[in-house]
Amino acid sequence: MTHEIKRLLERVARGAVSADKALENLKDLPYKDLGFAKVDCHRRLRRGFPEVIFGEGKTPQQILQIAKKIISHDGTLLITRTDKKVFLKVKKICPKARFDEKARIIYFTKKEPPLKKGSVLIITAGTSDLPVAEEARVTLEVMGNRVSTLHDVGVAGVHRILDKRSVLESANVIIVIAGMEGALASVVSGLVSRPVIAVPTSVGYGASFSGLAPLLTMMNSCSPGVVVVNIDNGFGAGYFASMINE
Repeated sequence: MTHEIKRLLERVARGAVSADKALENLKDLPYKDLGFAKVDCHRRLRRGFPEVIFGEGKTPQQILQIAKKIISHDGTLLITRTDKKVFLKVKKICPKARFDEKARIIYFTKKEPPLKKGSVLIITAGTSDLPVAEEARVTLEVMGNRVSTLHDVGVAGVHRILDKRSVLESANVIIVIAGMEGALASVVSGLVSRPVIAVPTSVGYGASFSGLAPLLTMMNSCSPGVVVVNIDNGFGAGYFASMINE
């Protein structure tokens, strides 16, 4: 706690945060207890981005109460794995909130974050992987990253990725999303000098075991420089990519 207060005071001294905003942030440290949830009010201080709401398993009313606190404290809202029904309720407390149906994300930023110099490239093996890619894309954009995409370039037609070397090397970080056997991440990593974040998806026939097969393939990659997030975790890939992008 003392460390976080020290960091906040340093930001005030640099002029990055006003004294009034600092007092507002300190008011609810370390968290706000809503009874059913404890909202992490200094997540932004520790991680550079406020707490994100995982929508699945929560009632609309629970999401609204958490969202109200995050908006009032941080001015930035990101709700993953949600739907239009929840979005219509969120709009009542945050009229400028937006909903990306493909990504299943509700988001709002009171102030647009400064764009990072580097860019992140999202690659998908097939069209069926697009929902996970969209989750990663929206997450990255809300966090202030430049994002480009390269879709449907799986290893079944490996020539589709081999002639995109200049595109691959132009990115600072690459996210590779693939189901089936998940070989694309190793192929891409073998072609570039960039860090690769591999995302296995639950797309595939029976023996892919709802994403377990590509998960194991990616974790067993012989190409150095590949890290792996969990099955269908586009949000996790986008968040991590943003942390290492400059």
